Amino acid sequence: MLEYVAAMHVLVTGAAGLVGTAVLDLLAARGVPVTALVLEPVATIRADRVVVGDARDAAVVDDALRAATAVIHLAAIPNPNGDPGEVVFGHNTLATFTVLDRAGLAGIERAAIASSYAICGLPFARTPLRMPYLPIDVRLPLQATDPYALSKQVDEATAAMINRRYGMSVVALRLPFIGTADGRLAEASAVFAHEPERGAADVWSYLDARDAAAVLVAALRPATPGCHVVYAAAPETLAPQPTEWLLDKFHPGVPRPSFPGRSVPIDLAPAKQLLGFEAAFPFPVAA
Repeated sequence: MLEYVAAMHVLVTGAAGLVGTAVLDLLAARGVPVTALVLEPVATIRADRVVVGDARDAAVVDDALRAATAVIHLAAIPNPNGDPGEVVFGHNTLATFTVLDRAGLAGIERAAIASSYAICGLPFARTPLRMPYLPIDVRLPLQATDPYALSKQVDEATAAMINRRYGMSVVALRLPFIGTADGRLAEASAVFAHEPERGAADVWSYLDARDAAAVLVAALRPATPGCHVVYAAAPETLAPQPTEWLLDKFHPGVPRPSFPGRSVPIDLAPAKQLLGFEAAFPFPVAA
């Protein structure tokens, strides 16, 4: 797979963000040529070519796609809390459609897009929602009550349409809370140690930014071509308490199997089977 990826020229949208930067670092380390699409100029960025502009703009995207043979699409408003709902929904869905559609017209055959764990509806729900069952998997009924979760549902539907229309292989990765060991992950873990209820909607799941980059790159070469939706997360939670205790307390009565130790209650088998992915950077949660 590494040889195949090395032969690509990858367009990375949203390349100046936390995950985008990690993707650029990984591709640079593998010697993969990259075009970075960024919304605003940045002082330093690890890319062979930089295009400044909006991922919703077809002309900008066409320019960014020159020489590209694969796409990793990350450009999005990452939550519904800082902008009006119509802006969050409209920005995210149009950016995804424009990038994938223009890539399809350009003959690009492979893409990976960032969907979100938040698609399930729980993280940004105004009133608490109940999990239908655990572990979380792609069959879980979605309960969107916010524009961000809804935008991710549309993004995944767009990916399926693009696959049917152009034959492009597209993997939508439902990513959890992402951070670095010296930043957001440490902060969240410290909070969960004393206030575990604050991680309940996310089932205390997380992913190191380097692992997020690795699974996005792996998604450019799935074992089976087509359109796929896959959850990716670290195999253990970001909370120090046992998962069984957490679920009994904060998701009581939800049908589930047992989860030993601090096992994350998300089905990670498809990520391993389809993408060969297992998280390599676990956060050292203090007991």
